[in-house]
Amino acid sequence: MSDTVRLPTATLDVVLPAFNEAANLPALFDQLRRTLADLTPHWRVVLVDDGSTDATGAVALAARQAGFPVRYVRLSRNFGKEAALTAGLALADADRVLLMDADGQHAPDLVPQMLQAWLNGADMACAVRANRDGEGPIKRWGTRLFYGIVNAAAHQHIPPDAGDFRLLDRRVVQALNALPERNRFMKGLYAWVGFRTEFLPYTPLARSHGRSHFSLSRLLRLAFDGVTAFTNLPLRIWSLIGAVVAFCALGYGAFLVIEHLLYGHPIPGWPTVVVGLMFSSGVQLLSIGILGEYVGRIFDEVKQRPLYLVAHDSGPVQ
Repeated sequence: MSDTVRLPTATLDVVLPAFNEAANLPALFDQLRRTLADLTPHWRVVLVDDGSTDATGAVALAARQAGFPVRYVRLSRNFGKEAALTAGLALADADRVLLMDADGQHAPDLVPQMLQAWLNGADMACAVRANRDGEGPIKRWGTRLFYGIVNAAAHQHIPPDAGDFRLLDRRVVQALNALPERNRFMKGLYAWVGFRTEFLPYTPLARSHGRSHFSLSRLLRLAFDGVTAFTNLPLRIWSLIGAVVAFCALGYGAFLVIEHLLYGHPIPGWPTVVVGLMFSSGVQLLSIGILGEYVGRIFDEVKQRPLYLVAHDSGPVQ
């Protein structure tokens, strides 16, 4: 599709990863119907249920029976949003694929601009947050720190305010599906595959129901996955710290010897030894821990386990 004339009537798949979003789905389905009906006659929704424990599946299947074009796919358990997005991309076969959250915070009103950007030649139209006024200071500071670390040594720039709300050309979807890694940080993968990208500012809407399922621990785990997946900076930092510690130890040893030869001061005994051992041991254990995180990710890749398992698939929309 990207090498031919792009038409407004090209097919469109909307991928919605969902986890306990039963209360938000009816309004979102209604918004999508109203928005997409005027944009293209060939569209459908691929809803990936990431192991929900509420009525998410019942709401999706009821909408399907009522004529809403949704393919409902339930994963066997909660594998995480990155795996759910990967499952949706694997099932999407349209010329264009729209990624959205199912919580209603991604406004369908921005979709016409994304589709127009695609018609104008963009392979990816990405929504970027206009501001982070709705976030707390800790999260804002953590976000700046995370992207500062990742972009300091990564070969490709990952936009700090861009998320999963984006429109992808078929070529981009095929490129993402071809990436084999198990530890998937989708925001980094979007940047890694490249292609022509257009950024559109937006302000996330407030959730109508429920709360965010991303706890602080899950956000930290996702951030650490992103750092280890896209940069070797932590390893380089601890290599530098090791060199500095070794240099300081040599300098301190030389100082003690010179002081003893010049002034006859006795060389300090066990306090110096104990403090030096504790400091060097702490540095070694921390560096081994960081190295272990990278080795653990190699282990995950070697096991070759699937990213997700499908428990139910309603099948393509007829």
